[in-house]
This record gives sequence, C-alpha cells and structure tokens, in this order.
Amino acid sequence: MGIDTLTTAIEQSDITKLIELLEDKSLPIEEVEIIYNAFKNHKELVGQVAMNLSLRTSVYERDREYSPIMVALLIDISQNPIDMGARWAVAKNPHTPVEVLRHLANDTINLVRALVATNPSTPSDVLEKFFNDEKIVRDGLSGNPNTPVKLLKILADDNDKMVRMRLAENRAAPRDIIERLLGDNDVDVTKAADANLKSRA
Repeated sequence: MGIDTLTTAIEQSDITKLIELLEDKSLPIEEVEIIYNAFKNHKELVGQVAMNLSLRTSVYERDREYSPIMVALLIDISQNPIDMGARWAVAKNPHTPVEVLRHLANDTINLVRALVATNPSTPSDVLEKFFNDEKIVRDGLSGNPNTPVKLLKILADDNDKMVRMRLAENRAAPRDIIERLLGDNDVDVTKAADANLKSRA
C-alpha cells in the first residue's frame, strides 16, 4: 500500500483504513509506530497496534521481528491507560522487557497477570509469587520454561488436566517430572509427556 496510503489515512483520520493496514502483520514496524504515535488516545487503534505486535511475534522464534521500535511500542502501550485489552497483548509478548513484565505482574486485571505468567521472558522470582495468586494466574505457570522446579513438582499433581497437560508439554521441565506424567490418569497428558520425552532423545 505504501507510505502515501498511510499518510492519507492519517490525515483523513480514516480509522477503517488504518485498522485494515494494522491487520497486516507484514506492515513495516516503522509504519505501525507512526500510526500509534498519531492515535495513542484512540482506544480501538491502540488495541489494534498491540494486536499487530502480537501477530508478528512468535513465541517459538523469539528473535524474529525483534526491534528497538517494537520494544519502545510495548513499553508505551503498557503504560497507556486508554485500552486495558492492549495490556493483555503486551503481557504475552516475548519481546516485552522484564521491567515491564514486573510492572504488569501487579496489574489489577487477573488476565493480564495470567498472561505474564505464561510469558517465557518472565523471570522465575515473579513466577514464584504467582503461585499464590488466583487459579487463572497460577495455571499459566505449568507451561513456562522459567517456572522454578519446586513449583513444577507441585503442579504435576494439580487437579486440573490442562495444568498437567501444559506441564507435560513443557520442554524445559526436568525429565523426572515428565516421566511421572507418563503414569497420569488422563490419556492426553500421558501422550503429551511421551511426545516430550521422545523429542529429547
């Protein structure tokens, strides 16, 4: 579409066109930044910028799409009170700086804290504090590669199948914990544990 299309859409405050541009994860990050800076008080566009950053980021290829611009946007959005939903996208983004994750770990919205709990960039000391949080927050710990082993051992006996399932899939979990889950009473958990162990062979 080009910068001319972007400039025209900004000048005309064409929100529909700007949202359409942001829905494309291949939109240059510099143009995402231009849109955000022009409309950081527009709730829908702030949310769409956060969504764009999520779409272009892979948890499995964490170095992909990393840039100083992305980090600056994530920091700014985390402090932007205009859209709570945008904080969810920041909380789960693996490029979000640790100091921002520490800040969001105290967010009043439990879903924001829950997403921080699943973020592979969240440090173990923050994850440890989450163990005494609400269930929705604690449940995210089992799949996080930074969760302390002593907590993973407890989560291996959790009543919630999905907690055990995420633990069984956790590539960073110690082998002995995954081997314990081979004897789980749920077939999906045992399959996940088996696949995890085979992937390490």
